[in-house]
Amino acid sequence: MAERFALEARGLTKRFGDTTALDALDLGVAAGEVVCLLGANGAGKTTTINLFLGFLQPDGGEARVHGVNVAEDPLHARRQVAYLPESVALYPRLTGLENLEFFDRLSGGGHSVTELTELLDRSGLPTNVVHRRTSTYSKGMRQKVGIAIAMARGARCLLLDEPLSGLDPSAAGSLCRSIGELRDAGSAVLMASHDIFRAKEIGTRIGIMMGGRLVNLLDAAALDASEIEAIYLEHMRVAEQGSPERAA
Repeated sequence: MAERFALEARGLTKRFGDTTALDALDLGVAAGEVVCLLGANGAGKTTTINLFLGFLQPDGGEARVHGVNVAEDPLHARRQVAYLPESVALYPRLTGLENLEFFDRLSGGGHSVTELTELLDRSGLPTNVVHRRTSTYSKGMRQKVGIAIAMARGARCLLLDEPLSGLDPSAAGSLCRSIGELRDAGSAVLMASHDIFRAKEIGTRIGIMMGGRLVNLLDAAALDASEIEAIYLEHMRVAEQGSPERAA
């Protein structure tokens, strides 16, 4: 039987000393879906992503990628995942195309230069910068190369940690279109963000996290951005009073 979720957290918990960074998270992301996690710094969004990547070991529960327990077989799990951090690290002396070619070869890909150039075009990278060193790139351009790297890998799952942070509206919109293309191609996408309006634009479901807990999970299509913002702010108000409640 096929797995219901491509990415799944089952009671996933992580503690750092006396601080519970993630508290018994239950969450699934299906193929062809984008789940956006909203929350302030320290809410548990990045911890969740790092547990799916195998960068951290859970103190309880499981993170699973297409049924594979990440803690038990991190290499197998990572082969199915592409990761886009807040700022993509590229080799500054290489061009955008050369960076993509390097990472494609590193992951065992065999795309031709023509195919890689087409992927950069699909990611939204302007044609006139493909052969420029990435030391001259804006943050938005580097993020687009990161998306092209994910496309080249044929990643079944995509983990995004604040990928829109610091981008101007045009660059953010372009990146969201590329994420949507990956979603429509069947990738499962889990994205951490502070941006309610972009989460509404790109997300299938929107999770609100407070203090390491998932306190609400919303159907993005059923609400407009102002309604999502009102729900988020109400959870913030309750959290500031010291009594956050887990949503039913």
